[in-house]
Amino acid sequence: MSHEGCPYCHLFADEEQEIVFENETCYFIQKESEQQVLIGSGLIIPKRHKSDVFQLSAQEWTDTQELLQRAKEMLDQQYSPDGYSVGWNTGEAGGQSIFHAHLHVIPRFKDEPYAGRGIRYWIKQKENMRS
Repeated sequence: MSHEGCPYCHLFADEEQEIVFENETCYFIQKESEQQVLIGSGLIIPKRHKSDVFQLSAQEWTDTQELLQRAKEMLDQQYSPDGYSVGWNTGEAGGQSIFHAHLHVIPRFKDEPYAGRGIRYWIKQKENMRS
């Protein structure tokens, strides 16, 4: 059940996106261009198109939690971050810009310019610079 034009329903259409882990219902993906901004950042997304977090099944919640733990173990080993920003943006007013549910997993570092700024601060700054 994919939706036309949804980048998370068509992962292979974007050569920068890499599936790092997957389980029965979800993927953990990383995108090359985002690694240049906040290294190690990625998304956990359901394989089936669900427009937001409130549509996830019990299995998708369980599988999301499993991938979140696997991603944290991998990121802790690779980068030893000082913290994480983890969260869902839901609805346009909530900051969601792609309407396929996705959980942001962002390692944070004390010495990075966005430390203490929240989940999408760096994205919003980039968008403001374009306007």
